[in-house]
Amino acid sequence: MLDVLNGHVETHLIISEQGREIIEYETDTPVDQVIKKATFYHDDGDFMAPVASGSYRWDSMVIVPCTMKTLSSIATGFADTLISRAADVTLKESRRLIIVPREMPLNLVHLENMVKVKQAGAVVMPACPGFYNRPQTIDDLVDNVVGRILDQAGIDNDIFQRWGEPEKKKSTLPTSSTKLRKGKQ
Repeated sequence: MLDVLNGHVETHLIISEQGREIIEYETDTPVDQVIKKATFYHDDGDFMAPVASGSYRWDSMVIVPCTMKTLSSIATGFADTLISRAADVTLKESRRLIIVPREMPLNLVHLENMVKVKQAGAVVMPACPGFYNRPQTIDDLVDNVVGRILDQAGIDNDIFQRWGEPEKKKSTLPTSSTKLRKGKQ
């Protein structure tokens, strides 16, 4: 997602300690390279970061992937990290909060927490890619999920083939022909 947004939309990245470990374990990209893709980076313990305050304006927040611990913190209003504080601020300011849970199968507590954040105004969006476009690569699957997340964030994009569209070659990165702009509020 940061690859797509880089240079087009201001981003504020917060990575939890567990997130750092997951990036190192599950990807070939060093954490410092991920951080460089964001406009701003904030430590998860930095409650002086702009996104910790409702007076700082932003349009939407995406938590991807969202652990069940972070989901629980948001659902109960326990803002003990910058991620959960920024999510709490996003909800209290009636801004878009998109949560992409990282867990399966789900137990009843997980589901109840998802209901709580949904009732508070969040969008709960499991990373379930579409297969109608006959994806050929993992990148095709990722682009589908990222494109749908960007849609929910109000950012127009054409990084994936939409239902009913003629088949066309898509790119993970914006090009001069790629439509990526701030959507209508």
